[in-house]
Amino acid sequence: MNSLKKLRYKASRTALRLPKAWWEHRGLNDKDVMFASFERSGNTWLRFVLMEILTKDNAGFLNVNQILPEMGTHRESKPVLPNGGRFIKTHEQYRPEYKRAIYLMRDLRDVMLSNWARDKEMGFSQYFDNGKDMDGYVESFLQGKVTRFGSWQSHVDSWMNCPLAKNGNLLVVRYEDLRKDTETGLMEMLEFLGIPGDRELVHRAVENNSLRAMREKEDKAKKSGATLGKGTLLRKHRVDREDARFVRSGSVGGWREKLSEAQIAMVTKYAGEALVRAGYPAGPATESQSEELVASQARR
Repeated sequence: MNSLKKLRYKASRTALRLPKAWWEHRGLNDKDVMFASFERSGNTWLRFVLMEILTKDNAGFLNVNQILPEMGTHRESKPVLPNGGRFIKTHEQYRPEYKRAIYLMRDLRDVMLSNWARDKEMGFSQYFDNGKDMDGYVESFLQGKVTRFGSWQSHVDSWMNCPLAKNGNLLVVRYEDLRKDTETGLMEMLEFLGIPGDRELVHRAVENNSLRAMREKEDKAKKSGATLGKGTLLRKHRVDREDARFVRSGSVGGWREKLSEAQIAMVTKYAGEALVRAGYPAGPATESQSEELVASQARR
């Protein structure tokens, strides 16, 4: 069984997955808006909040994918946008089928730590060199061997330089900015989607999906044996283990305390330029230095 699991995991990260990706993208239309991100960038939290704003209904692990579907499950979903389009989650790099999108971006190093915790819990970290510690995993992650969607830096570049970014049909949202001022970021997203902004509704949706509330929802879903999206098992017998959680701490800048100097240097080697282009410090800058860098990037 472990050999089969390993084979399936490895195959899903090669060109063998391309026909499957093509099949999953059938049925898109020009009215649909993509909600894109690299894995573990805060997409689940934000999708819960947006669902409550769009439907005025409580979002949970049992209904979010019915309303704001993942790519591949979208064909049975009903429109939720004013133009009659659907709001569809994707972790893919930019594809020509995408006509309008919101791209949620999060610091590579926090994304990597979140993936590491999840893959370690799921038993996937052993598939990489020195998988029991983090060094081998870090290099594999930076080389784009860990996720099905390539490296973080190639993913970000594909979206930041795509045609949508040039014709006004792409809104880039930074996870870190949302954590500082969630409601303002959401109002910007609603404007992009053509939806009137209701501050009271937005505030209520944010409150209903705090970290504590999200964890309570996850615990409830695990106890019912639910799945999130396309087969992400929420295992009820591991509810109390931190690493088993789909909803983790959502920290900003936690990598500064958790990555070694050698690991940070490796990140800089592989992705330093991409980090700076995206408005992040290439090295362990302070928060004020990071904000100054973001501001300077925005002025260019």
